[in-house]
Amino acid sequence: MPPVIYIDVPWLLQRHEEVLPKQPSVADFSALVAAVARHRVDPPRLGVDSDPAWRAAALLHTLALLKPLPAANARFACATAVAYMHISGEGVDPPYGALVDLARDLLEGRADVYAAADRIRSWRL
Repeated sequence: MPPVIYIDVPWLLQRHEEVLPKQPSVADFSALVAAVARHRVDPPRLGVDSDPAWRAAALLHTLALLKPLPAANARFACATAVAYMHISGEGVDPPYGALVDLARDLLEGRADVYAAADRIRSWRL
């Protein structure tokens, strides 16, 4: 079993710089701290493993809902989830538009973090 990868706030700030280089600074650092803390929870609930897909979903869900940036939070959240899967050694290849649909479903309450993890798992390479 590969080692668990834990990210930190500087890693999230690097993703922000890569994904949205012309966007204004982070508006709410506490949302980044919350995302870091949440992806480290093990197990997230009884009977659920904290695999990379769950951790990526926790980052996606937290960043999308808490909106640490003045704009483009869903884009940042999606890119962060994909980057987390990559550094965990698990690439993903979602169908066209599926990642945006997932972010929308999370924001509109049609999906939770566990459903998001299931979708991310289904996109693994």
